[in-house]
Amino acid sequence: MKINLKINDQPVSVDSGCTILEAAEKLEIKIPTLCHFTMDCFNVEHRSGSCRVCVVEVKGRPNLAPACCTPVVEGMEVRTNTLRAINARRTILDLLLSNHPKDCLTCPKNLECQLQALAQEMGLHHLLYKGEQSTFNKDLSSFAIARDLDKCIMCRRCETACNKVQTVGVLSGVNRGFRAVVAPAGMKRLADTECVFCGQCVQACPVGALSEIDYKYPVWRALNDASKTVIVQTAPAVRVAIGECFGMEPGAVSTGKMVTALRMLGFDKVFDTDFAADLTIMEETTELIDRVTKNHDLPILTSCCPGWVKFLEHQFPELIYMPSSAKSPQQMFGAIAKSYYAEKIGVKPEDLIVVSVMPCLAKKYEAARPEFAPNGVRDVDIVISTRELADMIREAGIQFEELEDGVYDSPLGESTGAAVIFGATGGVLEAALRTAADWIAGQDVREIDFKAVRGMAGIKEATVNVGGIELRAAVCSGLGNARKLLEKIERGEANYHAIEIMACPGGCINGGGQPYHHGDTSRLEKRMAALYRADAGLPIRKSHQNPDIIKLYEEFLGEPGSHAAHKLLHTAYIDRKNG
Repeated sequence: MKINLKINDQPVSVDSGCTILEAAEKLEIKIPTLCHFTMDCFNVEHRSGSCRVCVVEVKGRPNLAPACCTPVVEGMEVRTNTLRAINARRTILDLLLSNHPKDCLTCPKNLECQLQALAQEMGLHHLLYKGEQSTFNKDLSSFAIARDLDKCIMCRRCETACNKVQTVGVLSGVNRGFRAVVAPAGMKRLADTECVFCGQCVQACPVGALSEIDYKYPVWRALNDASKTVIVQTAPAVRVAIGECFGMEPGAVSTGKMVTALRMLGFDKVFDTDFAADLTIMEETTELIDRVTKNHDLPILTSCCPGWVKFLEHQFPELIYMPSSAKSPQQMFGAIAKSYYAEKIGVKPEDLIVVSVMPCLAKKYEAARPEFAPNGVRDVDIVISTRELADMIREAGIQFEELEDGVYDSPLGESTGAAVIFGATGGVLEAALRTAADWIAGQDVREIDFKAVRGMAGIKEATVNVGGIELRAAVCSGLGNARKLLEKIERGEANYHAIEIMACPGGCINGGGQPYHHGDTSRLEKRMAALYRADAGLPIRKSHQNPDIIKLYEEFLGEPGSHAAHKLLHTAYIDRKNG
């Protein structure tokens, strides 16, 4: 049913159930918001009206109405720009700013802060209200996410991301009045909770209350240590997002420029996590075929995403036998770099520093897991996000958009189209299906685009013919969707051979360390499309045909699933139900 109303004397017709804010957007009338957050293609919306920045006047109502959560009614007349509404917004912002730190220049969200932008937009250049400010200890316990509750404005967007989207349930409103903030129950440190460090709360937070733990300076120190050989790996999703930090169009494929920039920063070698993604497919597909052939421990669950793995360890430990034992590409790269590559170049593992550039904040936590530090030497020493790399490039005075394209170094820089699509939801499963089809059929299968597992939908199901086997598959992105699917499996309502799960909605293109999208899902769609374009344009599109992967097995690992491969490239999981 259509509802007819007027906003600032302009008539508009919208669907029943729409809010004033949505109706105003249809007329291209901007109403300022702070707590409101939406991602249409994932059906995510937070409209609590808690900040009251979006208040408007509605004819016939004595009080101002929050536009983000007030439904429209037939004949409604709304004014968005009256003196009363503007003064109310200014007062609300003044009060928010009065209890907010003034360290904008050094805040990790400087120039990305929506409170800062709104204050500038509304011309607030001095504070009307001055007084006591609430103070809390900073939480840097997790290796991944930094919490600065002095900056929390109680918009509760992070709570929606954690509880509604991801169903992790770590964050909620605590305390009352002046000291009210969003935090774990009992004000626990994040490291002492079931947090999976996916970083979706960081993407949702409009201010600097949540950010990543910064590792730029450890990288700078390593690059300036003459006693160390410092190499870097870059994840698939980084190349289609980093350009946004320099004013390039979303979805611009910046692989070559990124490689050149990393060399200019001083890295001894620039490698590609895509190489390790191809390696992951070799091991994971071997395991998939073995399980399907023997019909045991099905469905096999992908294990590339550390946020998803930690979620399983906490929430579904009874299914801990299901995930592939294959390490993630990041950790496989580190393990091969500290063994095979270190041996090739004659460097001790402890003198080889492996830096990762990742779209994901959980990767910072993953690299610090004790099982990935054999003999006390970490496989991956330092992890920085896409945003941190962009900061380093700017700090070095490099004009990123003007750079010539460079190429990755060998032997850990050669990759295939199957690897680059790891950055999008469905990509890992599609890459595995390409190799499985060839191995099962015993020939080079021509049809390799498994489009049924592509797209932004949170849950995708498909039955695909793989070398004559009808393989039932599912793809999940977002942990809330993973929970739904796993609960169906536990109830016996779903039966699959293989499931890919990514913690972040949309996959790594929407990782917690990617450039902030502020709910603009068109950016994510463009990043995804760019990965598939990159895949289609590569000469080799199947992981098992990567010549450097073939050489690695011939020279070092033997064959997929070998003893050497299991020692270096596989892991086990931990039941974290009670701690």
